[in-house]
Amino acid sequence: MTPAVLLLAAGASSRMRGGDKLLEEVDGMPLLRRQAAAARSVCEQVFVTLPVPGAARRAVLDGLDVVCVDVPDAAEGMSASIRAGAAALPHDVTHLVLLPADMPDIGARELATMLAAAEAAPGAVLRGTAEGSDVPGHPVLIPARLFSSLATLSGDDGARGALRGETVTGVPLPGRAAITDLDTPEDWAAWRARL
Repeated sequence: MTPAVLLLAAGASSRMRGGDKLLEEVDGMPLLRRQAAAARSVCEQVFVTLPVPGAARRAVLDGLDVVCVDVPDAAEGMSASIRAGAAALPHDVTHLVLLPADMPDIGARELATMLAAAEAAPGAVLRGTAEGSDVPGHPVLIPARLFSSLATLSGDDGARGALRGETVTGVPLPGRAAITDLDTPEDWAAWRARL
């Protein structure tokens, strides 16, 4: 198995009212850097989609062995990031882990859980779920047989179009890690209050 992680970080952070959620500090570093470092600790190939211009986000990745992928049409939505990231993949990648970068409860342990589940179920589509429930979340792990479908995605529905008709197997992740994304200052304040 030759996996890659695609960290989706090209969104506008528009609900942060002038702030950038991916530059918020988590564990002593900007969230985007933390997520990229976590991904790199469990996977040799990590790709990070970035808006154009995206200098501040690119700067926090300095020194990390990740591939930055520019997404000039990022305003179209998450599908633009997935298309760009999928197009950048080397031909030997067998599994792609899609992870929105604004999910601070997903780290190396959760990514390793997803990769282990893929080893046990080659060819399966996997999706992180909240512990003790079937609530779907992230990351989503997609096998290479669906990569061509990623190239035709449009809009802001993420990978849903590529997964139509597929059986998706849930992979339980601790607590609410799979469904905690932080989009607003209030989300961040509530999340920090729980730490």
